[in-house]
Amino acid sequence: MSKLIEVTQTGGPEVLTLVERDIAAPDVGEVQIKQTAIGLNFIDVYFRTGLYPAPQMPFTPGMEGAGEIIALGDGVTSFSVGDRVAYAAAPVGAYAEVRNISAASLVKIPQGISDETAASMMLKGMTARYLLRATYKVKAGDTILFHAAAGGVGLIAGQWAKSLGVTAIGTAGSDEKCELAKQNGYDHMINYNTENFVERVKDITSGKGCEVVYDSVGKDTFPHSLDCIKPLGTWASFGQSSGPLPEVNLAILSQKGSLFATRPTLFHYIRTPELLAETANDLFNVVKVGTVKIAINQRFALEDVQGAHIAMEGRKTVGSTLLMP
Repeated sequence: MSKLIEVTQTGGPEVLTLVERDIAAPDVGEVQIKQTAIGLNFIDVYFRTGLYPAPQMPFTPGMEGAGEIIALGDGVTSFSVGDRVAYAAAPVGAYAEVRNISAASLVKIPQGISDETAASMMLKGMTARYLLRATYKVKAGDTILFHAAAGGVGLIAGQWAKSLGVTAIGTAGSDEKCELAKQNGYDHMINYNTENFVERVKDITSGKGCEVVYDSVGKDTFPHSLDCIKPLGTWASFGQSSGPLPEVNLAILSQKGSLFATRPTLFHYIRTPELLAETANDLFNVVKVGTVKIAINQRFALEDVQGAHIAMEGRKTVGSTLLMP
Protein backbone atom coordinates (compact mmCIF):
# COMPACT_ATOMS: atom_id res chain seq x y z
CA MET A 1 0.00 0.00 0.00
CA SER A 2 1.09 3.53 -0.70
CA LYS A 3 -0.29 6.86 0.43
CA LEU A 4 -0.92 9.14 -2.51
CA ILE A 5 -2.89 12.21 -3.53
CA GLU A 6 -5.81 11.58 -5.88
CA VAL A 7 -7.88 14.03 -7.92
CA THR A 8 -11.27 12.77 -9.12
CA GLN A 9 -12.49 16.10 -10.47
CA THR A 10 -10.71 19.34 -11.28
CA GLY A 11 -11.08 22.36 -9.05
CA GLY A 12 -9.55 24.14 -6.09
CA PRO A 13 -7.10 22.76 -3.52
CA GLU A 14 -9.98 20.89 -1.84
CA VAL A 15 -9.99 18.31 -4.69
CA LEU A 16 -6.59 17.04 -3.53
CA THR A 17 -7.49 13.93 -1.52
CA LEU A 18 -5.18 11.65 0.45
CA VAL A 19 -5.87 7.96 -0.21
CA GLU A 20 -4.11 4.59 0.11
CA ARG A 21 -3.75 2.33 -2.91
CA ASP A 22 -2.01 -0.92 -3.82
CA ILE A 23 0.86 -0.28 -6.23
CA ALA A 24 1.27 -2.82 -9.04
CA ALA A 25 4.64 -4.25 -9.94
CA PRO A 26 6.51 -2.09 -12.47
CA ASP A 27 5.67 -2.78 -16.10
CA VAL A 28 8.13 -3.45 -18.91
CA GLY A 29 10.62 -0.59 -19.06
CA GLU A 30 9.52 0.82 -15.70
CA VAL A 31 11.02 0.96 -12.23
CA GLN A 32 9.35 1.33 -8.84
CA ILE A 33 10.59 4.15 -6.62
CA LYS A 34 10.20 4.68 -2.90
CA GLN A 35 10.16 8.45 -2.91
CA THR A 36 12.04 10.52 -0.37
CA ALA A 37 11.09 14.00 -1.64
CA ILE A 38 8.57 15.42 -4.12
CA GLY A 39 8.93 18.75 -5.90
CA LEU A 40 6.00 21.17 -5.91
CA ASN A 41 5.56 23.28 -9.05
CA PHE A 42 3.01 25.75 -10.37
CA ILE A 43 2.26 23.49 -13.33
CA ASP A 44 0.71 21.10 -10.77
CA VAL A 45 -1.96 23.76 -10.23
CA TYR A 46 -2.66 23.86 -13.97
CA PHE A 47 -3.39 20.12 -13.97
CA ARG A 48 -5.43 20.33 -10.76
CA THR A 49 -7.66 23.09 -12.12
CA GLY A 50 -7.99 21.53 -15.56
CA LEU A 51 -6.18 24.33 -17.38
CA TYR A 52 -3.89 21.54 -18.60
CA PRO A 53 -5.82 18.32 -19.25
CA ALA A 54 -4.64 15.35 -17.20
CA PRO A 55 -3.90 12.16 -19.14
CA GLN A 56 -6.61 10.31 -17.22
CA MET A 57 -9.14 10.79 -14.44
CA PRO A 58 -8.71 10.20 -11.56
CA PHE A 59 -5.04 11.13 -11.45
CA THR A 60 -2.23 11.82 -9.02
CA PRO A 61 -0.63 15.24 -9.57
CA GLY A 62 3.06 16.05 -9.56
CA MET A 63 5.89 16.03 -12.05
CA GLU A 64 9.07 15.95 -10.00
CA GLY A 65 10.57 13.71 -7.38
CA ALA A 66 13.52 11.73 -6.09
CA GLY A 67 14.02 8.50 -4.24
CA GLU A 68 15.40 4.98 -4.30
CA ILE A 69 14.61 2.26 -6.81
CA ILE A 70 13.03 -0.71 -5.05
CA ALA A 71 11.99 -2.85 -8.04
CA LEU A 72 12.78 -3.18 -11.74
CA GLY A 73 10.45 -4.04 -14.58
CA ASP A 74 11.49 -6.34 -17.42
CA GLY A 75 13.92 -4.82 -19.87
CA VAL A 76 15.46 -2.27 -17.51
CA THR A 77 19.24 -2.57 -17.70
CA SER A 78 20.46 0.97 -17.06
CA PHE A 79 19.42 1.07 -13.40
CA SER A 80 19.70 -1.21 -10.37
CA VAL A 81 17.72 -1.68 -7.18
CA GLY A 82 19.13 0.77 -4.65
CA ASP A 83 20.02 3.48 -7.16
CA ARG A 84 19.15 7.03 -6.14
CA VAL A 85 17.24 8.64 -8.99
CA ALA A 86 15.35 11.81 -9.82
CA TYR A 87 12.96 12.89 -12.55
CA ALA A 88 10.96 15.79 -13.90
CA ALA A 89 9.60 14.34 -17.10
CA ALA A 90 6.34 12.70 -16.12
CA PRO A 91 3.32 15.07 -16.39
CA VAL A 92 1.56 13.56 -13.36
CA GLY A 93 2.04 10.90 -10.69
CA ALA A 94 4.60 12.31 -8.26
CA TYR A 95 2.42 13.00 -5.20
CA ALA A 96 2.89 9.49 -3.76
CA GLU A 97 5.03 7.54 -1.32
CA VAL A 98 5.71 4.83 -3.92
CA ARG A 99 5.26 5.05 -7.67
CA ASN A 100 6.12 3.36 -10.95
CA ILE A 101 7.77 5.38 -13.70
CA SER A 102 9.46 4.80 -17.04
CA ALA A 103 13.19 4.25 -16.65
CA ALA A 104 13.71 6.53 -19.66
CA SER A 105 12.47 9.46 -17.54
CA LEU A 106 15.09 9.01 -14.83
CA VAL A 107 18.58 10.24 -14.12
CA LYS A 108 20.91 8.96 -11.44
CA ILE A 109 21.60 11.43 -8.64
CA PRO A 110 25.36 11.98 -8.41
CA GLN A 111 27.33 11.88 -5.21
CA GLY A 112 27.36 15.22 -3.48
CA ILE A 113 23.72 16.03 -4.25
CA SER A 114 21.01 15.04 -1.77
CA ASP A 115 17.62 13.58 -2.67
CA GLU A 116 15.93 16.73 -1.38
CA THR A 117 18.11 18.98 -3.51
CA ALA A 118 17.50 16.82 -6.58
CA ALA A 119 13.73 16.76 -6.06
CA SER A 120 13.59 20.50 -5.58
CA MET A 121 15.63 21.43 -8.64
CA MET A 122 15.00 19.00 -11.47
CA LEU A 123 12.05 20.74 -13.10
CA LYS A 124 13.01 24.27 -12.11
CA GLY A 125 16.72 23.81 -12.75
CA MET A 126 16.34 22.11 -16.11
CA THR A 127 13.85 24.83 -17.05
CA ALA A 128 16.42 27.50 -16.20
CA ARG A 129 18.99 25.57 -18.20
CA TYR A 130 16.99 25.30 -21.41
CA LEU A 131 15.87 28.94 -21.18
CA LEU A 132 19.38 30.33 -20.73
CA ARG A 133 21.33 27.83 -22.82
CA ALA A 134 18.93 26.82 -25.60
CA THR A 135 15.77 28.91 -26.04
CA TYR A 136 17.89 32.05 -26.18
CA LYS A 137 21.54 31.23 -25.55
CA VAL A 138 22.68 34.12 -23.40
CA LYS A 139 26.22 35.42 -23.69
CA ALA A 140 28.42 37.76 -21.69
CA GLY A 141 27.25 41.33 -22.08
CA ASP A 142 23.58 40.48 -22.67
CA THR A 143 20.86 42.08 -20.58
CA ILE A 144 17.87 39.90 -19.67
CA LEU A 145 14.56 40.47 -17.89
CA PHE A 146 13.28 37.59 -15.79
CA HIS A 147 9.78 37.84 -14.32
CA ALA A 148 9.04 36.08 -11.00
CA ALA A 149 12.73 36.29 -10.15
CA ALA A 150 12.17 35.12 -6.56
CA GLY A 151 10.43 31.92 -7.67
CA GLY A 152 12.11 28.55 -7.94
CA VAL A 153 13.14 28.94 -11.59
CA GLY A 154 14.00 32.59 -11.14
CA LEU A 155 16.43 32.09 -8.27
CA ILE A 156 18.31 29.42 -10.18
CA ALA A 157 18.31 31.47 -13.39
CA GLY A 158 19.69 34.54 -11.60
CA GLN A 159 22.69 32.68 -10.24
CA TRP A 160 23.36 30.88 -13.51
CA ALA A 161 23.05 34.08 -15.57
CA LYS A 162 25.50 35.89 -13.29
CA SER A 163 28.08 33.16 -13.84
CA LEU A 164 27.73 33.71 -17.60
CA GLY A 165 28.46 37.44 -17.44
CA VAL A 166 24.87 38.53 -18.04
CA THR A 167 23.23 41.65 -16.61
CA ALA A 168 20.05 40.26 -15.04
CA ILE A 169 16.99 42.37 -14.27
CA GLY A 170 14.23 40.70 -12.29
CA THR A 171 10.70 41.44 -11.12
CA ALA A 172 8.96 40.33 -7.94
CA GLY A 173 5.93 41.32 -5.89
CA SER A 174 7.46 42.55 -2.65
CA ASP A 175 10.58 44.26 -1.35
CA GLU A 176 11.47 41.08 0.55
CA LYS A 177 11.33 38.99 -2.62
CA CYS A 178 13.33 41.60 -4.49
CA GLU A 179 16.06 41.45 -1.85
CA LEU A 180 16.10 37.65 -2.01
CA ALA A 181 16.51 37.74 -5.79
CA LYS A 182 19.36 40.25 -5.54
CA GLN A 183 21.10 37.82 -3.21
CA ASN A 184 20.78 35.24 -5.98
CA GLY A 185 22.50 36.98 -8.85
CA TYR A 186 20.17 39.73 -10.07
CA ASP A 187 21.83 43.08 -10.72
CA HIS A 188 18.56 45.04 -10.64
CA MET A 189 15.18 44.21 -9.10
CA ILE A 190 11.79 45.79 -9.77
CA ASN A 191 8.85 45.53 -7.38
CA TYR A 192 6.00 45.35 -9.88
CA ASN A 193 3.47 46.31 -7.18
CA THR A 194 5.10 49.71 -6.59
CA GLU A 195 7.00 50.37 -9.84
CA ASN A 196 6.27 50.34 -13.57
CA PHE A 197 8.58 47.60 -14.81
CA VAL A 198 8.65 48.89 -18.39
CA GLU A 199 9.79 52.34 -17.31
CA ARG A 200 12.35 50.88 -14.91
CA VAL A 201 13.80 48.59 -17.59
CA LYS A 202 14.15 51.56 -19.93
CA ASP A 203 15.91 53.50 -17.17
CA ILE A 204 18.27 50.65 -16.35
CA THR A 205 19.15 50.00 -20.01
CA SER A 206 19.28 53.67 -21.06
CA GLY A 207 16.34 53.03 -23.35
CA LYS A 208 17.97 50.14 -25.22
CA GLY A 209 15.93 47.29 -23.72
CA CYS A 210 16.88 43.65 -23.23
CA GLU A 211 17.98 40.90 -25.55
CA VAL A 212 15.38 38.56 -24.05
CA VAL A 213 12.47 38.55 -21.62
CA TYR A 214 11.70 35.29 -19.82
CA ASP A 215 8.07 35.41 -18.77
CA SER A 216 6.24 32.81 -16.69
CA VAL A 217 3.58 35.22 -15.41
CA GLY A 218 1.36 35.49 -18.48
CA LYS A 219 -1.72 37.71 -18.43
CA ASP A 220 -0.43 40.36 -15.99
CA THR A 221 2.82 41.03 -17.89
CA PHE A 222 1.51 40.93 -21.48
CA PRO A 223 1.92 42.89 -23.70
CA HIS A 224 4.11 45.11 -21.51
CA SER A 225 6.99 42.62 -21.61
CA LEU A 226 7.33 43.30 -25.33
CA ASP A 227 8.14 46.94 -24.60
CA CYS A 228 11.23 45.81 -22.68
CA ILE A 229 12.89 44.05 -25.63
CA LYS A 230 15.41 45.35 -28.13
CA PRO A 231 14.53 45.17 -31.84
CA LEU A 232 15.03 41.59 -33.05
CA GLY A 233 15.01 40.40 -29.44
CA THR A 234 13.19 37.41 -27.98
CA TRP A 235 10.12 36.98 -25.80
CA ALA A 236 10.08 33.56 -24.15
CA SER A 237 6.67 32.92 -22.57
CA PHE A 238 7.04 29.75 -20.53
CA GLY A 239 4.16 29.96 -18.04
CA GLN A 240 1.00 31.75 -16.98
CA SER A 241 0.84 31.98 -13.20
CA SER A 242 -1.44 35.05 -13.37
CA GLY A 243 -3.76 33.50 -15.95
CA PRO A 244 -3.75 32.58 -19.64
CA LEU A 245 -2.58 35.03 -22.27
CA PRO A 246 -5.18 36.60 -24.54
CA GLU A 247 -5.20 35.68 -28.20
CA VAL A 248 -2.03 37.18 -29.67
CA ASN A 249 -2.07 38.94 -33.03
CA LEU A 250 1.39 38.24 -34.40
CA ALA A 251 1.46 41.69 -36.01
CA ILE A 252 2.29 43.06 -32.57
CA LEU A 253 5.74 41.47 -32.86
CA SER A 254 6.44 43.57 -35.94
CA GLN A 255 5.15 46.71 -34.28
CA LYS A 256 7.36 46.18 -31.22
CA GLY A 257 10.60 45.66 -33.18
CA SER A 258 10.37 42.53 -35.35
CA LEU A 259 10.57 40.44 -32.20
CA PHE A 260 10.88 36.68 -31.94
CA ALA A 261 8.36 34.91 -29.71
CA THR A 262 8.36 31.36 -28.42
CA ARG A 263 6.26 29.28 -26.04
CA PRO A 264 8.77 26.63 -24.96
CA THR A 265 8.23 23.66 -22.68
CA LEU A 266 10.84 21.52 -20.97
CA PHE A 267 9.66 18.24 -22.48
CA HIS A 268 10.78 19.16 -25.99
CA TYR A 269 14.25 19.99 -24.68
CA ILE A 270 14.60 16.61 -22.92
CA ARG A 271 12.67 14.53 -25.46
CA THR A 272 15.38 11.87 -25.80
CA PRO A 273 17.47 10.14 -23.11
CA GLU A 274 20.54 11.85 -24.55
CA LEU A 275 19.02 15.33 -24.29
CA LEU A 276 17.74 14.55 -20.78
CA ALA A 277 21.19 13.44 -19.66
CA GLU A 278 22.88 16.49 -21.21
CA THR A 279 20.44 18.90 -19.59
CA ALA A 280 20.47 17.21 -16.18
CA ASN A 281 24.25 16.86 -16.13
CA ASP A 282 24.71 20.56 -16.89
CA LEU A 283 22.44 21.31 -13.94
CA PHE A 284 24.15 18.86 -11.60
CA ASN A 285 27.55 20.30 -12.52
CA VAL A 286 26.72 23.93 -11.70
CA VAL A 287 25.16 22.84 -8.42
CA LYS A 288 28.07 20.60 -7.43
CA VAL A 289 30.67 23.33 -7.99
CA GLY A 290 28.54 25.87 -6.13
CA THR A 291 27.76 28.17 -9.07
CA VAL A 292 24.07 27.58 -8.33
CA LYS A 293 22.75 26.98 -4.83
CA ILE A 294 19.29 25.49 -4.39
CA ALA A 295 17.14 27.14 -1.73
CA ILE A 296 14.50 24.84 -0.23
CA ASN A 297 12.39 27.35 1.65
CA GLN A 298 9.19 25.39 2.29
CA ARG A 299 8.47 21.80 3.25
CA PHE A 300 4.99 20.34 3.62
CA ALA A 301 3.92 16.86 4.63
CA LEU A 302 2.18 14.96 1.84
CA GLU A 303 -0.97 15.06 3.99
CA ASP A 304 -0.86 18.89 3.93
CA VAL A 305 -0.82 19.16 0.16
CA GLN A 306 -3.90 21.41 0.17
CA GLY A 307 -2.05 23.92 2.34
CA ALA A 308 0.94 23.71 0.04
CA HIS A 309 -1.19 24.56 -3.00
CA ILE A 310 -2.90 27.43 -1.16
CA ALA A 311 0.50 28.90 -0.27
CA MET A 312 1.83 28.49 -3.80
CA GLU A 313 -1.22 30.02 -5.50
CA GLY A 314 -1.19 32.86 -3.00
CA ARG A 315 2.41 33.62 -3.98
CA LYS A 316 3.45 32.99 -0.39
CA THR A 317 6.34 30.73 -1.38
CA VAL A 318 9.84 31.61 -2.52
CA GLY A 319 12.45 29.33 -4.01
CA SER A 320 11.71 25.62 -3.99
CA THR A 321 8.96 23.82 -2.10
CA LEU A 322 8.92 20.12 -1.22
CA LEU A 323 6.27 17.63 -0.26
CA MET A 324 7.67 15.07 2.16
CA PRO A 325 6.13 11.57 1.82
